[in-house]
Amino acid sequence: MPTVLQVGPYSFIFFSSDRGEPVHIHAKRARQIAKFWLSPVRLEKNRGFKNHELTTIAKIIEDNQNAILEAWHDYFDP
Repeated sequence: MPTVLQVGPYSFIFFSSDRGEPVHIHAKRARQIAKFWLSPVRLEKNRGFKNHELTTIAKIIEDNQNAILEAWHDYFDP
């Protein structure tokens, strides 16, 4: 599972099994994890994050959306 981005306590990762799904990113901190679709950025699943953290994470994803999209295509469509 490659780490695409690290911002503060948050790691943004893909899972190898994500191939075949629409473009998305997982945000992880300790035992919390959330899945966000990228186009447009919106929450798909959340396990453990509080709402204010989800807002922060969504903003980080929006600010880095192009880099995340590029990393997705580099990883899944070499």
